[in-house]
Amino acid sequence: MSTERTEDIPPGRAGRRGPTGQRGPTGRAGATAAGRFGPLAPPAWLLKGLRPSSAPIPWAAALRAAVALALPLAVGFAADEPEYGALVSMGALSGVIGDTADAYRMRILNIAVPQFFGAVGVALGTLVFGHGWVAVGVLTLVALVSGMISSIGTVASVSGLLLLLNAVVGAGLPMPSPWWTAPLLLSAGGLFVLLLTLLGWPLRGRQPERAAVAAAYRALADSLEAAGGPGPAYEERRQQLTQALNHAYDLVLGRRARVHGHSPSLVRMLAQLNVLIPLVEAAPAAHLRRRPLSPAIPAAVRVLATAVEEGRTDIPVLDLPAPDGQSERAIDAALRHAATIVPLAEPDMHNVDDRLGRPAALRVRARRVVRDMMFSEASWRYGLRLALCIGLAQSLVSVVEIERSYWVALTVTFVLKPDFGSVFSRAVLRALGTAGGLVVAAAVLSEVPRGWWDVPVMVVLAALIPVFSVKGYAFQTAAITPVILLLSDLLNHQGFDLVRPRLLDSLIGCAITLIAGYLLWPESWHTRLGDRLADAVDDAARYVERAFGSTPDTDAGQRAARTARLQARRRIYRELSGVRSEFQRALTEPPPTGERAAVWWPLVVAVERIVDATTAARVRVNHGAQPPAPGEAEAIAEDLRALAQGVRRTDTPTQLRPTPPPEVDEASVLSPVRQELTAARAIANPTDSP
Repeated sequence: MSTERTEDIPPGRAGRRGPTGQRGPTGRAGATAAGRFGPLAPPAWLLKGLRPSSAPIPWAAALRAAVALALPLAVGFAADEPEYGALVSMGALSGVIGDTADAYRMRILNIAVPQFFGAVGVALGTLVFGHGWVAVGVLTLVALVSGMISSIGTVASVSGLLLLLNAVVGAGLPMPSPWWTAPLLLSAGGLFVLLLTLLGWPLRGRQPERAAVAAAYRALADSLEAAGGPGPAYEERRQQLTQALNHAYDLVLGRRARVHGHSPSLVRMLAQLNVLIPLVEAAPAAHLRRRPLSPAIPAAVRVLATAVEEGRTDIPVLDLPAPDGQSERAIDAALRHAATIVPLAEPDMHNVDDRLGRPAALRVRARRVVRDMMFSEASWRYGLRLALCIGLAQSLVSVVEIERSYWVALTVTFVLKPDFGSVFSRAVLRALGTAGGLVVAAAVLSEVPRGWWDVPVMVVLAALIPVFSVKGYAFQTAAITPVILLLSDLLNHQGFDLVRPRLLDSLIGCAITLIAGYLLWPESWHTRLGDRLADAVDDAARYVERAFGSTPDTDAGQRAARTARLQARRRIYRELSGVRSEFQRALTEPPPTGERAAVWWPLVVAVERIVDATTAARVRVNHGAQPPAPGEAEAIAEDLRALAQGVRRTDTPTQLRPTPPPEVDEASVLSPVRQELTAARAIANPTDSP
């Protein structure tokens, strides 16, 4: 029986207007800045937030935003109702910001559902406009509901955001009568964006889903290309592969409860995704060989990616090298099987396993998420946090005379979205972005005559929103600010006088958020990042047991066990991706949260390597390696649970007191797992490292 040498992976925004807001991910950038500027260097999180990303320009989204925001203004001027046009454009603005999905079915949800909540919000705000402390109480209650529903998911988060934003606008701005006019106009703007978005559906059909599946194939090719090579390239590409695979499954299976078994195109893409899983599993085993794979292997995966993206039913014969060893045999078998499934025009609809598990009916899932929200400590905690800050903002503007006071609560709402990123960094970046946007707004409000000239100006400003949004939060704020001020001027006719209060109110809102929503909030200082990491370590222990648990004797039992292992692997990698994202967000926080995240970061990487090594061992056993000795997997799982308990009890890894590592049987297929577990112990207690 052939064996393969495995090595340890080192841890590692009738007249002219005139005058009357390894190394942590940021380590290299921070080190560079420190070397250049010395002790006065800007913090790494600020440099990262102000550095534009390299995302491509979304030309279609820019054109759609220009039409969606400018056309209502033109219709409003033509009908001599510019205020109505401005309200429709405001609704379109929310639709443009919320249009972040790829697949058309998901875009319907991402735009239409939040518009309903936005209409409810502006209706509530309009009803309490001018009612003083009644408005404060209603907006505080709306903030509580908004925060709680934001914990459900992406669409719910945007819906909660729009519910609160429009309630604040309705309570702070005089709206046209009767009360239902503003909700109708704002909803019309958002639905206009949806209509523009759906114009491409007949032409592009399932192209977004196909592109996502093809992207997962290409990410796998990149991962296989880096497998076995030196440096961190493989780990970086493996993380990109996990994200691409998660994104593809989310798009293809997002509506599977209703279309499963009735949509051949979705079933075909699901089959193409599922045959990718064995290749994904074989990649860690190939990397542990410490020898690069033949270039023909990633090239063959890219051939399959092209066939998936183009929907082809024929592919050229793959020229694959003869396999040498267990990991190469696993790759060869999985690649040849994928080559037979990818070109099939009509896979068997009743023989396609869902690697994530088939979902429950929509009503069942709705009841489940509502129950989870009502009994979730995190949901109540965020809802109360947001309600406190909105209540303080509204109380302040009720006591102190502040121009355009609703902007204070608007700023709080935008900044206090932890699921959108770090509260602290978003507050600072929003202040900087608002200041930059006000420079543009000042020029527009002072030099552009109010009237038809606003339409071409809006075309340009609106098109910049999607372009700047992909560059970063500060850039998005800078693009949105002049648009909001131009629309507000059409409702208030204050011209240049809007600029100064906009900056002042934004700064007040940021200050309220930083003080009441961050500095004085116990969670900011006593957060236990280790708890999330400990949960991931426990999940890794269960994965080890699942990967090497007993296998039933019957064929049906073996298939069920194999499916359970695949589902467990997908869940653990998705969980680790979420843990990595949470820690990367925490790294942008000031001390002590940022420092704690940096201290625990190496252990996050170590747990990822333990899971990789477990996957590699399972693949090797499937292709000829000797199974581990009885009880060996259980012993590793117990060691992982002990490590998880230690992580929960301590604030820093150096406070852990791990048990001495047992002797490692180098001949065991689980030897790499043991080595990675030893490396995790060394991170926890460097003095015990071998």
